[in-house]
This record gives sequence, C-alpha cells and structure tokens, in this order.
Amino acid sequence: MTEVQPASPKPYDTPSRHRSHPGRPHAHLPQASGRAERSGGLMAGMVCVMGRVAAVLRCVLVVVIPLCVGQTNLKSPQDIEVYAVNTNFTLRWNYTGDGTNVTFSAQYQCFDDLQTNEPEWRELSGCQNVSHTECDFSSAITAYYDVHHLRIRAERREDKSPWSSIFEMVPYEIALIGPPEIALQSINGDIKIKVSPPEANQVRKIWLNPLLFKYNVVIWENSSNAEEVRILKILPIDVIEGLAPETTYCLKVQATIPLDYQEGLFSPIHCIKTTRKVNDLLCPTNVRVFALNMKFYLLWNNHYKEHVNYTVQYLTGFLKNLYDDYSSKWQKVSGCENIADMKCNLSSVIQPTSASHYFRVQAMNEYNKTCLSKDIKVDPLVTNEIGPPDVKVDISDVLLHIKITPPGGPANEIMSDLYDLSYNILYWKNSSDNEEVKTKETKQTIATISDLTPSTLYCVKVQAFSKAYNKSSDFSKEECVGTPGGKSLPLIILATFAVALIAVLIVASLLIFFLYQAYNKIKYMFFPSCRTPLNIEGFGGQLFSSPYVPTAEEPVEICYIIESSITEEVNQIDLKDDRHFKHGSRDSGNYSYDDNTSQSKGSEETLGKEIL
Repeated sequence: MTEVQPASPKPYDTPSRHRSHPGRPHAHLPQASGRAERSGGLMAGMVCVMGRVAAVLRCVLVVVIPLCVGQTNLKSPQDIEVYAVNTNFTLRWNYTGDGTNVTFSAQYQCFDDLQTNEPEWRELSGCQNVSHTECDFSSAITAYYDVHHLRIRAERREDKSPWSSIFEMVPYEIALIGPPEIALQSINGDIKIKVSPPEANQVRKIWLNPLLFKYNVVIWENSSNAEEVRILKILPIDVIEGLAPETTYCLKVQATIPLDYQEGLFSPIHCIKTTRKVNDLLCPTNVRVFALNMKFYLLWNNHYKEHVNYTVQYLTGFLKNLYDDYSSKWQKVSGCENIADMKCNLSSVIQPTSASHYFRVQAMNEYNKTCLSKDIKVDPLVTNEIGPPDVKVDISDVLLHIKITPPGGPANEIMSDLYDLSYNILYWKNSSDNEEVKTKETKQTIATISDLTPSTLYCVKVQAFSKAYNKSSDFSKEECVGTPGGKSLPLIILATFAVALIAVLIVASLLIFFLYQAYNKIKYMFFPSCRTPLNIEGFGGQLFSSPYVPTAEEPVEICYIIESSITEEVNQIDLKDDRHFKHGSRDSGNYSYDDNTSQSKGSEETLGKEIL
C-alpha cells in the first residue's frame, strides 16, 4: 500500500518569516486567512484520493477473497448412474451449469473384505478430462464382487467444482447379463439351436459358472398374419419341434440365472426356414414314461412292419449343460439292450434321490439300419405319480381308528419323506340320506375320529398329497365299519369285568394248588410219618440213627418191603454191606401197614422165624 506525502511549503510560508512573538498583536490578518483556505483544499483532495483507492481495494477483495477460500462458479455433476452389461461399465451423469470449456474427472474407492482401513481415492481410468457426460471405465474394474464408491467433478482450467455425491455399487449386482450368441440349423422340419453363453469368447468374465445359465427362446412365425408367439425353455443344444414345414420362423434368446433372479438381454433376432418333414417308420415314436410310486417304465410305439430290436440309452442331465457335444456320453440301460418289447424298466438307472436323466430309444432292423427317437427328460420327483394309500379302519366304543399305509408300502418310505406327504381323510355316514362328507387333514399315518353316532355305519377313504410338488394321489378304496349300539356299552363293561374276575380266580386257584403241593412234598421229605423198617432196626439201631428219623417213642407206622421171595433175599443179605441198608432205608417209606396191631405182630414173628 503506497503512502501519500504532503505538498512542499512555499518561500513565504517558511516559519522564519512569519514567526510571531508572544504579547505582540498580529498585523497581517488577511494573509493568514488565505493560507487557511489553501490548507483546507489540500485536505479535501487527499480525502478524494483515499476514497478512490478504497474503492479499488474493495473490487480486488471481491474477486480475490472467494478464490482464496475455495469458492467457484462451477456446479457439481448430478444424477450419477452406472450402466453395466457383462464386464462393460459406463458412468453417466447430468450437468446443469455452464458447459463452456468444462471437462469432467472421476475417482473411485474399492473396499476389499480383508481391508481394515478406508482405501484412498484413485483416478478412474477412462473418466479423466472427458468433455461428454458419460465415460467407459471397464478397464478400471476388476474386483466384481467388492463394494466400489464413485465420485465426479467439473473442471475449467484451474477452476474445479466440488465433488459430487458418492455413488456406491457392487459390479456383480448391477451388471446385466449380455445377449448370448446363437446358431440355427433346419433338420427334418425342426430347428436345431446352439446357444453360446454370454462372455463365451472373452478373457475377463463376471459370470464365472456358465452352468448356472438357463435359456428362454421366443419364437414366432414370420408372416403378416402370425399371432402365436411361443416362449420355450431350452438347453444350450436343443431341438425346437412342432413347427410347420417349409415355414420361416424368427426367434431371439435370453440368458437367465434363476438362482440370483437375474434376467439378461435378448440376442439379436434370427430367422430360418424349416424343411419338409420326412417320417422314417423305423424310428420309435411317442416315447413316454409311466411312473407310479417310484417305479419307472419307458414306453414307445413303432410302425415298422419288419422285425426290430430296441436299445434304450440314457444321459445324466448335467452332461447336457456341461458339454457342447455330448453324443459320446450316452450309456445303455441294463436289461434293455436288443429287446423286442416296446417297454423298458428304468429302475436300474432311476432312484428316488437321482438327478434328472434323458432317455432315448435306438431301433435297428435286420439290415443293421438304425434310427434314434427323440429325447425325453425324466426328473424322478416331478415325473413320478403318487398312488393311493392303503387304509384299515377299526372301531372302539365311539372312536374310529384309521391306520394309513403310505403309497408304495413300507418298503417305499423314502418316497413319503421326499414328498413330505400329508393325508386328506374323508368320512361319512353310510345311510340312505345324503349325509355330509367330513374332512380331516393329517401328516400322521394313524388318525382318530371322535363324536360318532352309535349303531351307525361309517365309511372312510384317504388321499395322499404333497404341497411341495403340487401332487396328489387318487383316493383309496372305501372302508366301512359300524359303531356299537348305545345300550350295549354297560353290558360290554360288565362282561369285561366278569371275564377279568374269573381269570383272576382261576389264576389264584392254580397258585394255591401248586403251593399246597409244594408244601406237602417239603413236609414229607424233611418230616416223614413212617418209622424205620424192622429188618433195619434189628441190626444196631444206634449205628443208623439220624436226626431226620423219628425216635422210638414217637407213634409211627410199621412199614415193610413186599418182594416175590422174601427167604431168598434174606439169605443173600450181607449184614456188613451198607448198600443193603441204604436200599432198605430208601424203600422204607414206599409201603406201610395199617394200624392193626395183630397183623403187625404176626408179620414180625414170621419174619423172625425165617431169619433164624
């Protein structure tokens, strides 16, 4: 800031010439007044100059100060969005400010799951100093499953706008599935189509598993009056059938990922003309599957008049998605090779828990000419039909008991688990009147129905169904049973009590009888009522005394041994042989006399004489 200097004094203004003395009056008043006026004009000029300088300074401050504090006239971009198809990413935005000489630059952050600190902002490749309101930044994005932040600002030379609001994205979640590539071929009145998945020929891929793709085709007849549009689900290599011969059809294909609920863009429209259809009588037709309670049979027809042998082939479902050319992956069904019947049991291939399979039939005539039928897909739980369950009913008092055997019988319980079967029970009174049919639903195989009317015939039938697969069986055969009369219940209770009482008495009687017999046996063994025979008592009674043998003072029965020849046996007795004594003691209790004294004395005398 420049300092303002005062004007130089004139000669007559010098202090030496106008010096005044004290006490002396001033003599020249007019001259003093003129000098005062000149001094006032000088001050007014200085004030004017100072005002102009201040005005200039104010203008400078108005321009310079906003620049110093970061203010700008540029506006920030708005309405940021990202449009992504496969690995192609485009950033778009709107700009409402003056776009003269304005360019745009963007930055991004990538948040890795393993990163703990906030990542730094980086320049977004492909979006630096662009003059349009969109830019392609595909080359900058490689982590398709990580969170990204984007921001953008406007620039004019050194002037820069504030950053826009942050746009957050996960590339995999916002990317659209690109259109697939297709190739068409007309074969015998049908159209064979081959679909290549999106990104098939690209190095960088956002869709890592092509097996997740499912394809929808929209096909229509290319004519002025065509109204029917068919939407079909197809495999990567498939045949579209049921078309009119020598007719032009147009179609487009869309790739989807059902697991992620993602639908892609349609391919460009392709058109092709079908050929005339030629029917070969050798080829099997009307190939179909009959499946009931997890028993699968393949059936077909043939109009060939000569002898034909058939071979059934199968292909595991996922191989059709895995290989472009799966012709070498077909295998023969065991038991269905070179057969003459037009029926094949598929039990060796299909199990309840199996994945989907494709089946076809190859026919061969006596000249070794072959022809293949069309493929048919079998998904076990979808193709199978549920048969009716078996039902048994029983009645007790006023309760109806229902026992349900699942479809397929006890050997096929896994089917009940896979389908998560429930049962719909219908029961009604079997009378001449139109009685109301009542319903009961259960997941158990045993059910009970109460509130029945006595002396009434009830009928029951049961249906099995699966909510998960939207399937149901036919109803079982009707089973009927009658309820007992209302007055017979007390009699049944009384009869039951009487039977139980009689059974208890019989058991108690048998128990008492066996206890009594056991008591007698024990008493006879340890406390016998007969005394030792006389032939033993005569030979040293003290030697054979036993604590178990009663004393002589006790009244005992007199026993003896009856043999065919007493004399011969007595002569052979060896009085020194213990075995004879043991034999005598064992037999002593088997025979006894009466208590007649005279007979006992006679026997003793006779026996004594014989011994002497």
